[in-house]
Amino acid sequence: GSFGGFGGFGGQRGGRRVNRGSDLRVKVKLSLKDIATGVEKKIKVKKYVACSHCHGTGAEGSDGTKTCDTCKGSGVVTRIANTILGQTTCPTCGGEGKVIVKKCTNCNGEGIVRDEEVITINIPAGVAEGMQLSMNGKGNAARHGGINGDLLILVEEEPHPELLRDENDLIYNLLL
Repeated sequence: GSFGGFGGFGGQRGGRRVNRGSDLRVKVKLSLKDIATGVEKKIKVKKYVACSHCHGTGAEGSDGTKTCDTCKGSGVVTRIANTILGQTTCPTCGGEGKVIVKKCTNCNGEGIVRDEEVITINIPAGVAEGMQLSMNGKGNAARHGGINGDLLILVEEEPHPELLRDENDLIYNLLL
């Protein structure tokens, strides 16, 4: 058997690491009508996006990176600990297999910049207060390329002036 869960002993780590951007959380207020019928909402989100100057690499031009000398581009290094071979992420390049030698002047080598994006959210009918919806890939961009994080949408119900919601029931207080 393999002891892959114990610091990588006995198992392979599988090459370069893929960066992932962080998730974003937003609150969306909905009326009872929106909840009953479903709605399309457009929201403006401040987030990190890939730098348009370097296309998210963090390097200035095609000669801005070089293959990592420590791992020879594999992103991992083999180490011997008490006669057991194990692989760990390369400490020099952080598992990317390359290092930046000339940083992008726009993003200072990060590959991401702060910006705003208008995102269209399709809210299905029947959501409830406190529910959380998720949109894959609509969160923050990853440093030096990779996979964007997710956008997590928390549903808030706006109070109605005449109706009260009790789970799936609507209560109307009629005064005679």
